[in-house]
This record gives sequence, C-alpha cells and structure tokens, in this order.
Amino acid sequence: MNVPDPLAHQAAAGPRWRPAPLLRALGPAFGTLLAPSPLPAVHWVGRSDALAAELGLGSWLASDSALQLLAGNALPPQGDLLASVYSGHQFGQWAGQLGDGRALQLGEIDTPAGAMELQLKGAGLTPYSRMGDGRAVLRSSIREFLCSEAMHALGIPTTRALSVIGSPALVRRETVETAAVVARTAPSFIRFGHFEHFAHTAQDTVALQALVDAVIDSFYPDCRAAPDPLLALLTAVSQRTARLMADWQAVGFCHGVMNTDNMSILGLTIDYGPFGFLDAFDPMHICNHTDQQGRYAFARQPSVAFWNLHALAHGLLPLMPGDQDAAVQAMKDAMEPFKPEFASAMQVRMRAKLGLATAQDGDADLADDLLRLMAQDRVDHTIAWRALARFSMEDGADNAAVRDWFVDRAGFDAWAQRYHSRLQAEASVDAERRARMDRVNPKFVLRNHLAETAITAARGGDFSETQRLLQVLQAPYDEHPDAPAAYAALPPDWAHHLEVSCSS
Repeated sequence: MNVPDPLAHQAAAGPRWRPAPLLRALGPAFGTLLAPSPLPAVHWVGRSDALAAELGLGSWLASDSALQLLAGNALPPQGDLLASVYSGHQFGQWAGQLGDGRALQLGEIDTPAGAMELQLKGAGLTPYSRMGDGRAVLRSSIREFLCSEAMHALGIPTTRALSVIGSPALVRRETVETAAVVARTAPSFIRFGHFEHFAHTAQDTVALQALVDAVIDSFYPDCRAAPDPLLALLTAVSQRTARLMADWQAVGFCHGVMNTDNMSILGLTIDYGPFGFLDAFDPMHICNHTDQQGRYAFARQPSVAFWNLHALAHGLLPLMPGDQDAAVQAMKDAMEPFKPEFASAMQVRMRAKLGLATAQDGDADLADDLLRLMAQDRVDHTIAWRALARFSMEDGADNAAVRDWFVDRAGFDAWAQRYHSRLQAEASVDAERRARMDRVNPKFVLRNHLAETAITAARGGDFSETQRLLQVLQAPYDEHPDAPAAYAALPPDWAHHLEVSCSS
C-alpha cells in the first residue's frame, strides 16, 4: 500500500487554530512533540455535522483536507502534535507513568463556544505507548464516536467526537482488526493523573504548581480569589465530579474503567472503552469483563469517584505548606462537599425522572423503592422510566404500559398507589407531567447490541448504520417515528452474550 507523506497535506482554512494549547505552553516536561503516523487509504466512517456546526467549522469537515488532517496524515499549521505524560491508579493500584499512548493533541481552535482542543485517538506510537501499538481499532472507535455524542445529547458533560476515520491497515487485539482514528474535542483533556504524575513520578513541585495555576486560570478562575486557591480547586472539582456521577447513575451509564487517568479535571466523561448502558436493571452490573472483582460495578461508581478524588488530593498534597497532618485534614475537608452535592444532584434527577414538580419528604424513598422493584425483577432501565411517563391518574386506569414490565404485579401496584397519592399532593396533570418526564427519560440510549450492529455493518464497508444511529442518539428524548423499532426495544437474545473489555 502507498502510505501518504504526512507533509503532503496541510490543514485547510476551516479551523481557526490557536498557537499555544495549555499543556504545550507549559513546556517539555508535560509531553512530547511528534508527528502522527499516517495510515493508508483512509475513508470516512462517521462525521458529526452537528458538532462541526457548533465549532464553526462549516462544510470543512466534509473536505479531503479534513479527512487527511483528522486521520493523522497531515500536519496542522503549528507542525508537530503533542502526546502528554501522566501517571495514575489503575483498578486501585498505582501504575506509575502512563500518558497518551495512542492520542495526540492536534491543537486548539477558537469556536463560538470558546477555545476547544482537538485530539486524535489512534494516530500512532508515542513515547507513552508502552507495549501498545498506538492504534485504535474500528470497533472501539465507532463505540466512542457514537457514545460521546449520545452522552452530550443526554445532557451529560463529556468529551465529544467530531469524526471517525477508517483504514484497511491491520491491528492485532484479541483478533486482527482494522485501524481507525477518532477526532475528539474538549476544552481540555487534563486528567487527575496529570497531577499525580508530577507529585509522585516526576516529583516536580514546580511543574505541579504550574499545572495547578494554569488549570485555575483557564477553567476555575473563581478559585483564584479564594483564601486558598488550591483547596478551592479541589472543592470545585469534587462538586463537578459529584454532579457527573449523578448524571451517570440517573441515566444508567456504566463507565467500566474509572482509573484516575480516566478522570477529567473538568468533570467530563472521558475515555470510552468498556462502557455500557444498563439493560436489565442490576445495581451491581459489571460492564467490563476485565473487571473480575467488580470494582467498577454500576452502584459503586460514586464511591470510586470519591476514592479517585482522594488520589487527586494526594497528588496536590506536595503543594500544601506547613504541618502535613493539618494539610491532609484540609484536603479531606475540601473534598467533603462531594457527598452532599451528589446526594442533592441525585434527588433533583430522580424527582425529575418521576415527574415531580415539587420537593416533598419521602421522595427519595419513593424513588429508591421503585429501583428496588426494578432490580428485583430485572426490569429494563431505559424502557421502564420512559414507560412511567404514561402512568395515568384517571380513575380505573390499569397503567399496563408500565405495570406489565414488572413480574411482581402486587409490589408494583402497592408502589403505584403511593406514587398516585404523591402526584395528587401536587395536583399533577398527566399531560404536563408526561411532557416533563419525556425530557429527562430518554427513549434511546446506545445499547451494546446497537453499537455492535453498526460495527458489523462498518466492517463490511457499510457506514450508513453508524450515521443513522448517530442521528437518533443526537435527539434521544424525541420519538423518532421513522427509527427502527429495535432502537428502543429490549435487546435480542444474542446481545446477552456480548462482552466488552479494556481493549474495547
């Protein structure tokens, strides 16, 4: 195959490039500048025209110059790309130095929403690839492309995906697959692990302080005016992370590999690998078959996030002056707002999912008891919440639309009586409540079997299913009468055998 010369193409005038992204500006201790490794015969697999419009890229995304640039076959105006270095805890154990093993920061552009970093995932070897090959495969790239855009449409903070580009180049994972590159965007890709790296691996407090200052000045400016900006930063990150966990739990999203190097300092969902949305509701569902101990089971995600915040605090500790015991206690106090923030955020989200317009005592118990019934009967999480919007307060209504999803009819009927009384207490109107509930309980999520269907078609050269599914997932609360019925149905029997792992 003829491999393109990476210097043969230059970026078109679409993106408005900024010259100094944050980590690149901080200096060579923060990463390595290098060129991407080009791929042969690249082709579009999927594009998010909605994101392109938001970024002010216009029709540029459909151009050949965009294809070559976002595949890693061309260089942006500033030349080399950046692979950043970080460290972290993986599955609760210190893993030491990690870094962008297959991701390269393409640059930063001005957009109507502010500065946005673009990163290529799968663009080739970096000094941090360890035993890897620096490539991403078509399977995992389609999953990340679809899910990051789906999560954004669900209203959940996330990195986003501009495109996925394929190539016939072969990559070995459990089997031989073909290569792909995802172009993803975020205000920043800085992780908890970046701070851990300079605290524990590099043991460079000057670089650590520079990183903290840059993050505060760029993303948490209010912290600068606090009595202790460092503690204020830790509190702000804790609160953002708490709200993110509430978002995940409310929609039934399982991340699958919540290592500290996969935790965003901005409270974004980052690094889509062995993720999954709940089908049958099981609080202890493990979506990553690599996670044999269930560390990252669905119900454990909030507590894992809090553990990761402790790891972040330990990474910031070298910057705390004075007595270390007092510093540790101050760090603990700074993280403590995570707990009430998460509890409050969950209450708000669960009331909204129940269609409650006011806050009353007993609402938390009402929500928890419904979840217990769902767990007992393994009721489909997405379908059940969507069906609950069809609950009718009319006399004699049998509410079969939601009741029939439960095996324990008597248990549901007892709960439904309480729900009916609670709705009466605020004079709820069925039509108004249904409209509110349909805005927070999605009809469509990226179930694993839907992603697998798109992947199978793409492997055969048909990318239409990826784009069709994307269009639905970008409006998950709408009815989409023309969408295939399978998009909102129970998973087929074969889907129960699907497994995703860290290689996904």
